[in-house]
Amino acid sequence: MTACAIETAAEDDGAVSRRAFTIAANGAYAARLAGDGEALFPERWTLDGPEPYAVPLPAAQPEDPHAQVLPLVDGRVLIARRTAGRYVFSLLYPTGPRTGELPLGAVESAALRLLPPPPDGARAYALAPGEHSTGVWLVAGGTHGAPEHVAEIRGRCSGGAWLDRTGRMLALDRRLEEGGPAKAVAVDLERGGEVTPLLQITDDSEDRVLLADPDSGLLLIRSDAPSPGHHRLGWGVLGSMMPVRFPECLRLPDAAVTPFAVQPGQTLTPETCAVAVRIDAAAGSWLGLWRPAGRRLHQLPAPRGWLAGAGLWTRDGVLRLPYATGAVPCGLAGVDAARVEAARSGGERARGAARDAGAVRAGDAVRAGDERAAVTEGPVPDAATPSAQAECAGGEPSGPVTTPGVCKPVPLQQAPLTGRAGPG
Repeated sequence: MTACAIETAAEDDGAVSRRAFTIAANGAYAARLAGDGEALFPERWTLDGPEPYAVPLPAAQPEDPHAQVLPLVDGRVLIARRTAGRYVFSLLYPTGPRTGELPLGAVESAALRLLPPPPDGARAYALAPGEHSTGVWLVAGGTHGAPEHVAEIRGRCSGGAWLDRTGRMLALDRRLEEGGPAKAVAVDLERGGEVTPLLQITDDSEDRVLLADPDSGLLLIRSDAPSPGHHRLGWGVLGSMMPVRFPECLRLPDAAVTPFAVQPGQTLTPETCAVAVRIDAAAGSWLGLWRPAGRRLHQLPAPRGWLAGAGLWTRDGVLRLPYATGAVPCGLAGVDAARVEAARSGGERARGAARDAGAVRAGDAVRAGDERAAVTEGPVPDAATPSAQAECAGGEPSGPVTTPGVCKPVPLQQAPLTGRAGPG
């Protein structure tokens, strides 16, 4: 099973912040800070067995709300604790009734943030922003058993998406000066942090990479280039001459749409990748499924207790959503994207039809067995768009995606934001 998921939420500036639930690179484990109020503790979930189960990993005292956790593929959980202007790292693991802890060292930073798990899942990286530059640190899995400074990048960096399966190329969103636009860049970690521009649609636009799928080259981006001052969700293909597109179906009035997982294994066919998105509005949060080739956003109610914005795809197109309720403190619901799309392809033309169809039900588009359905019955919360809104033919091209062979990315050059645009 392959995972490409981390709980995400859109910030005001269009960046993506990582919250409490993180899934390991191989999909076998996940970790979060559990508990209520000030009584917080790390909790590891095991996801690849017959039934998911959770193991608490409490320390001698409750964890600070600013602590960050990240699971490794061997089942250990990295924790970063903020202490007096620095972050202290340890690896946690269960040892019978107690929690084993292996100290790793510390990094001086008041605002350090763990990056998503790299593709091998055995290492962990972090960003440590400074006054004029941002440090990239290898905080677990290094050769010396202690945090290692890998690169120093000019400007303030955020985001973080892995562009290849080796964990060499990292996409970051960089702001060179206060008040200036953020632009996605590619960082080569094997060449001392060599930086290459990755996404630049216009000179003044905010252009960020939210997710990247190394198998297909699919990039999910957020930019205000199509409508200055308003961030739009778009997609492109790394290494392709196709223009960046901003589908109208991903633009929902009074709702934020944030991608959190891309179906892996779709080599050379990025248009067929299923993408899971979290939709946030005044009525709450719910789920969306979309493919570039499908040109429709299928909106579904989320499972009760969904850890919103968290999930992972299997290679055969089943989306697994973690949830926790009073009755089921550790559960996975499965949604078969192909069956949802097939069921809705003929009939859902308006919101009324979507409500009549109801939610995905157990045994229908939800896989049975170990993925016992927790998808709630009932309508999607009110949104000012049908639950299967179609994209206009042709989409909205905005910029071509190009890369020089297999070496490293190069910029997505500027292209017309309206009308037709050919490759090149």
